[in-house]
Amino acid sequence: MQEKDKFSPRPFDWFAPISSLKGVGSKITEKLTKLQIHCVGDLLLHCPHRYEDRTRLTMIQDLVADQNAVVQGKIIQVKLEGRQKKRAIITIEDSSGVLGLLFFHFHQSLQQRYEVGKIIRCFGQVKISMKGKQIIHPECEIIEENQPMPANLSAVYPTVAGLSQYWLRKMIYRLLKDYTQRYQNQMDNFAQMLTTDIPMLSWLDALNTIHQPLPDANIEQLTQKNHPAYMRLITEELLSHHISLQQLKTSAKARQAIAFQLEESILEDFLSRLSFKLTDAQKRVLSDIRKDMATNAPMLRLVQGDVGSGKTIVAALASLAVIANKKQVAIMAPTEILAEQHLQQFNTWFAPFGYRCELLSSKLKAKAKRSILENITMGLTQIVIGTHALFQDDVEFQELGLVVIDEQHRFGVHQRLSLHAKGNTARTPSFAHQLIMTATPIPRTLAMSHYAHLDISIIDSLPPGRQGIITLTVPQKRQSEIVERMKVVCASGQQAYWVCTLIEESEILECQAAQTRCEELQALLPFRVGLVHGQMDKDQKESVMRDFYQGKISVLVATTVIEVGVNVPNATLMVIENPERLGLAQLHQLRGRVGRGTQASFCVLLYQSLSETAQARLKIMRETCDGFIIAEADLEIRGPGEVLGVKQTGDISFKVADLLRDKALLESLPVWSQKLNALPNSHIERMIQRWGVGAHFAQA
Repeated sequence: MQEKDKFSPRPFDWFAPISSLKGVGSKITEKLTKLQIHCVGDLLLHCPHRYEDRTRLTMIQDLVADQNAVVQGKIIQVKLEGRQKKRAIITIEDSSGVLGLLFFHFHQSLQQRYEVGKIIRCFGQVKISMKGKQIIHPECEIIEENQPMPANLSAVYPTVAGLSQYWLRKMIYRLLKDYTQRYQNQMDNFAQMLTTDIPMLSWLDALNTIHQPLPDANIEQLTQKNHPAYMRLITEELLSHHISLQQLKTSAKARQAIAFQLEESILEDFLSRLSFKLTDAQKRVLSDIRKDMATNAPMLRLVQGDVGSGKTIVAALASLAVIANKKQVAIMAPTEILAEQHLQQFNTWFAPFGYRCELLSSKLKAKAKRSILENITMGLTQIVIGTHALFQDDVEFQELGLVVIDEQHRFGVHQRLSLHAKGNTARTPSFAHQLIMTATPIPRTLAMSHYAHLDISIIDSLPPGRQGIITLTVPQKRQSEIVERMKVVCASGQQAYWVCTLIEESEILECQAAQTRCEELQALLPFRVGLVHGQMDKDQKESVMRDFYQGKISVLVATTVIEVGVNVPNATLMVIENPERLGLAQLHQLRGRVGRGTQASFCVLLYQSLSETAQARLKIMRETCDGFIIAEADLEIRGPGEVLGVKQTGDISFKVADLLRDKALLESLPVWSQKLNALPNSHIERMIQRWGVGAHFAQA
């Protein structure tokens, strides 16, 4: 409901803290923060998710059960019941009948507000019983007898406990009125430039239409957010995001980096010692990387390729260009197991050439860690591999030329930033080249939005001889059949994984479940069963993984710690318990641990019960092994927030735009951003700030 406006205009500051508004104390600020409302402008961009028509009065005699209605009448009785937690029954009447308004936890102070004889206007859902017509906890306001009805539909906003719709509407309407009065004569250059490309309202008309639409407005369009009012906001938000990423790319490329040329003779010597040939896709990506690193602008390249496509050798060849020119490489891995595997692989490739690769782990003893840190500082270690330990302040490189980030979405933004900054020191005032790798294919929608600041290369083929993976969904009650199949696989000399996941989000419980499953399988199988989980120390895990890699262990029971990077070509069977709790991308990653050799492989998804969403996910897993198709499906099912891991990375979230709903607009962003070049830089910067685009995060 609207109330009489008593808001006194003050200088309008879009970026002022929300707590600066009159009537917004610390408790309300805390609630607004949960809605991502931090500044005054955020409140204007807090959009409704539906609307209610409160423009027409309904007479009491015409009220229909279970329907919402606006009713107006005179208070004829106020009856309080209960001692401490009072409830009130307020009876009102109009010319057609009487209606009861029921309030629980009625505060004593409200008695003065709802006095007999006052005129009340209320909105709520009607209930009809033996006691007559009643509305429970209606929204109410005391009005003048001839006060007109609202001229606009009433917005219903996303909210949190303790923050009423009435309060949100009151604050937003007041703020909007003040904002409109101040800027109603200002030209909307943005809308003028793009209105021929896409139908849109002006900025002020858009805000007013979204928050206070007229009764004849197209409510379906507004609710679906494809109304011209929403197009004005959505296009600006997407463009703000796009332009900020382009600015970031431009500023990053303007920095100084060391140009690296890799001599053909060194490359040919290295390649000749490999036990395999590069695929055409690997050669193409390597060519992209060599071109980037041959310039004085820092490389910012993302290499994406499906599991098993051979990204590691590409990273090794990029590293070769750096260490052959007497500079250092830092390789950041998301898990200890993957870091250890990288160390083993890189030593195999580089030790014959006299290059030193070392692993920097948080679990190193003090003396060993001190020795490695000294080697890094003096430049005696050419390739440093590590996890979070690489971020620490005591890690100082002599000359860092390349940073390789494996599975970058698994690291927090500030962690990635701190590693990148280590390349720029007083001794070496240049920025390291960046090579980012992911085995999680990035949907085109996200590539165009969140990764627009990076150059992207795709390894789109697998090494020759790889066999397809047959995926089966099997109910838990048939587990004994799977164990029998596992006996046959192990008897033939092949190996298997058994991955334990729990419905409960608890690593400790998950590890306990893995321990129990390991003991059960060991009792059922005449083969050695090993166990790996996140609670084990490095030496234990390394020992088990080495035994599995060498074939001493036939079945490896594990939690999802084996999701990334573990490479055992002899493993041909993967069993995943409770696959319904995992996302498509994670299932695909786990499945990628098999099918890495020349033998046919199988992945069994051992489920308990399946929701419709889980059924859809597992159906996709059965139908395709194409990581890019799976990534697109994952985006559709889970949404960009979960796929990106927004909570972990602190990446940019949209206020109004939606990547799935608005993906058709993404293709036009480069063209539209060119049109906006005619605007002053200050205008563009303010537009970007208005949407809170934290593009500095993306430089990780």
